[in-house]
Amino acid sequence: MRLARRLLLIIVLVLLLPYGLAPLYSVGHPVSSLMAWRWLTGRPVERQWLDLAAMAPTLPSSVVGAEDAKFCGHNGIDWNSLQNAIEDAQDGEVTGGGSTITQQVAKNLFLWPGRSVVRKGLEIPLALWIDLVLGKARVLEIYLNIAEMGPSGQFGAESAARYAFGRSAANLSPRDAALLASVLPNPVTRSARNPGPGVRRLAATYMARAQAAELQRCWG
Repeated sequence: MRLARRLLLIIVLVLLLPYGLAPLYSVGHPVSSLMAWRWLTGRPVERQWLDLAAMAPTLPSSVVGAEDAKFCGHNGIDWNSLQNAIEDAQDGEVTGGGSTITQQVAKNLFLWPGRSVVRKGLEIPLALWIDLVLGKARVLEIYLNIAEMGPSGQFGAESAARYAFGRSAANLSPRDAALLASVLPNPVTRSARNPGPGVRRLAATYMARAQAAELQRCWG
């Protein structure tokens, strides 16, 4: 009985740990669980932190337009998109999961990749907490510095921009920013450095969405 209680206590503490750590990430340069895993397994990791204010303005706008159009209006969860994703999954359709940028930050910082009902169940309340304690600007800044954005261990917009275009994310054109946003779902199979027709079409779409996102700007 004592052993069971101890195990239960350990599980509860592990589950609560991200809630204690999240407020600490209001400052500093956090790393993702995937970055840490790559370091531990000896695989390359490239990441140069760049503050949100230093990035080309079209980059966060393009990423919001591509990944989470309702970013400025929700509390960490886009409930309509989540419901649609659940209904599609029940119908056997493959979907993107309905994840917001905040959910992706929760997953990247504290959880694990892949599709899992358990992970999604942990991710949702954590995203609500992160949105509350960190705010939109910091959530977006963290996302743009920990998201995998290159084919060989490039994490964050700065490393991705230098790999794809040979210059800082502070100096991207609207098209460059849209190309980086286009590869976010899978930077291994999609390339901003050598974009194929599909990536170029997405970039054109995301350039238009960036303008709409800019009108709702909530990140300073």
